[in-house]
Amino acid sequence: MDKLIIKNIISQGEKINTEFKEAKNKLPKNLFETICAFLNRFGGNIILGVNDNKEIVGVDEDYVVKMKKDFVNLCNNTSKISPTIYLKIMDYEIDGKIILYINVPDSSEVYRCNGRIYDRNEDGDFDITDNSNLVADMYIRKRELHIEDKIFPYATMDNLREDLFEKAKRWAILKNDNHPWKNMSNEEIVRSSGLYREDVMTHQKGLTLAAILLFGTDETIMSCLSTFKTDAIYREENMDRYDDRDVIITNLIDRIVFHIQKTLR
Repeated sequence: MDKLIIKNIISQGEKINTEFKEAKNKLPKNLFETICAFLNRFGGNIILGVNDNKEIVGVDEDYVVKMKKDFVNLCNNTSKISPTIYLKIMDYEIDGKIILYINVPDSSEVYRCNGRIYDRNEDGDFDITDNSNLVADMYIRKRELHIEDKIFPYATMDNLREDLFEKAKRWAILKNDNHPWKNMSNEEIVRSSGLYREDVMTHQKGLTLAAILLFGTDETIMSCLSTFKTDAIYREENMDRYDDRDVIITNLIDRIVFHIQKTLR
């Protein structure tokens, strides 16, 4: 994330997809309530070390490492957030002070924090657990979400692998020597394939989850979809037992290559 983008986010103040929290030496108590609300709504940006007046107050440098470690542990604690979520917390120095930045994606699942369901409205987090109508509306909305079209506005072409575009081009040209991708740039391929889109309801625009799963680096994929893995079991002789097994955590293109290689052995 570019510092100028973060400063721009701060300058716009808190809103439905932006939250500031003061945090000098420990994580805020209600941090995961906000994360849960963002996951259940449109996603968003959380910045620790900024107050409600958009003033950068900073995080104590001596506590940054511990706060980041505590954050990762809580992300994997089902008692705190369920289902668990893989999120990155990044530290930046802005105007001589350290802030911690968290980008939270929206999700096709309904999340709970401390066993409660939170939703985001304007610039606040609201516990809707006991409102059956709001909870039902949330489940309906989540079912209607096409997860592969989810937009990640801060993902860039740098999050995608150049070599995967070259593989995809070669495969396309082998099938059709006049394939349109032959003379396209990587960005043109992404846009022409609908892997970059704009949501007319939220005005978000950027790379979709489909683009990231096809061409993304492993780190980017894990950041956007921590559950994306395949338990590959290979059976050859005894159908009741497997001869080989691999857990595959990578992009879809390399998964195809892996499957072909296994089949040819």
